[in-house]
Amino acid sequence: MKNYIKHITILLVSLMFTSCLVDDSAPSDNNDQGPNFVGFSTGSFNATATADGSTYDFVLPIEVNGPTFEDVTGEFTASISIDPSSTAVEGVHYQLPNKTVTVSSANNLISNLGFTVLTDGIEPPLAETPVLTLNISEVSSGQVVPNGRTGSIDINLLYLCSSELEGAYSVSVRYVRSSSGIDQTYTGSDIIDKTGDGQYRTRAAGHWEITGGPGAIGGTPGFDFVDVCDQITIPAQNLVNLYSNIVEGVSGSSSVNPDTGVITFTYTVCASDCREYFATYTPL
Repeated sequence: MKNYIKHITILLVSLMFTSCLVDDSAPSDNNDQGPNFVGFSTGSFNATATADGSTYDFVLPIEVNGPTFEDVTGEFTASISIDPSSTAVEGVHYQLPNKTVTVSSANNLISNLGFTVLTDGIEPPLAETPVLTLNISEVSSGQVVPNGRTGSIDINLLYLCSSELEGAYSVSVRYVRSSSGIDQTYTGSDIIDKTGDGQYRTRAAGHWEITGGPGAIGGTPGFDFVDVCDQITIPAQNLVNLYSNIVEGVSGSSSVNPDTGVITFTYTVCASDCREYFATYTPL
């Protein structure tokens, strides 16, 4: 009797689980319900521009998603509005030449909204980052509605100072290694190469490749640094991209004199102990 009850119980439990399963190939009644959405491809975007008086153009992808988006045919327009919360000012920080976009099935229901960042008269660093918030406010198609999550986008307008530090320099480097009682100054020359916007690499690191120093030590000579509005950052990096010794700037101690172009670097090269370097680069 106990075995009979046990078998009945197992059968009932099996039927319960079976009734809850849906065959992978069977369509669900809910799969084709609900609207299709149009929205930006992301909810936020950083627009970076060097404040050199130029204009910088950007595009924001707009796309359609939803349960039956493949059935959307033809084309429709989406109207773009500027959210009142925006702190960026049109005509000062940006231009938005078109406030409608056309989305077409011929282009896979993907479109682009263009805008321009203005830099004339902008003097970074700014106290606050201007933010432009755009909304997809109206859609001309009854098949599509604005996406509640990405129907708005916050655009951060990040202004960089103009930075042109590449070139030849005369160099004075003070080298201190307390553990060995070393405190020496080397003079010579170096060249700084630009590797990106506000990004540079010297051709000498430490005292090795400076005139009067012990000479090249292999690897990729020099070190990387970043200039943001005359404040220099030397990120942690391996010595000449070869040795385990770490080259790193002393926080807040390296800068550019905007009047003379003279660059001062303060950094360390550390392994079991640290070497300290105080370098002055004067434009030639």
